[in-house]
Amino acid sequence: MTLGDIIKEYRASHNLSMDAFSMKSGISKAYISLLEKNRHPKTGKPIAPSIQCIKQAAEGMDIDFDVLFKRIDGNVTLDVEEKNRKSTKGVIINVLGRVAAGIPIEAVEDIIDTEEISEDMAATGEFFGLRIHGDSMEPRMSEGDVVIVRKQEDAESGEIVIAMVNGCDATCKRLKKYADGIMLLSNNPKYEPMVFSKEEIETKPVRIIGRVVELRAKF
Repeated sequence: MTLGDIIKEYRASHNLSMDAFSMKSGISKAYISLLEKNRHPKTGKPIAPSIQCIKQAAEGMDIDFDVLFKRIDGNVTLDVEEKNRKSTKGVIINVLGRVAAGIPIEAVEDIIDTEEISEDMAATGEFFGLRIHGDSMEPRMSEGDVVIVRKQEDAESGEIVIAMVNGCDATCKRLKKYADGIMLLSNNPKYEPMVFSKEEIETKPVRIIGRVVELRAKF
């Protein structure tokens, strides 16, 4: 079975939507859809998930990584080195410590690390990593974790985005859309939702610069 087959089977047996499984696993809804279809939208080739993606899927399904890996690879047990060799050839992206208003992503000099994403993912757009600061997205995302972000200026309601508000540094929040505006929500209930009318979106301004597609927790 492919990873997408297993995820689809799990969602059906637990009556979970893609949104719900995305929240449990940290894998974006769009990438879950790609995994389940198992066809790259541009090349038509099967999707080859990274080891990190398989780890997140295992966490989302509350099962051991090796148990899941065996199901994907026909009950073949591999050690860590072999598993890493088996993952798709990666593309290196920069991890930023912060993103400030008015500075294009490609011009940001606060590069603190690098991460590797799969070629399949890299082919779907431009990506960067961003280190999480603060506790507003706990318990799912904690201080020091890294999120993989696809550069884009809009997102669907319910997705986690990186947004600029009032000329401040970028913030990570869950987007909710309404007829007369948007809301940026923290996972941590101690933080009040940030609500903006259509007029405030233009005047403050509020600008989405990317959508979070993957969480890479740093322990």
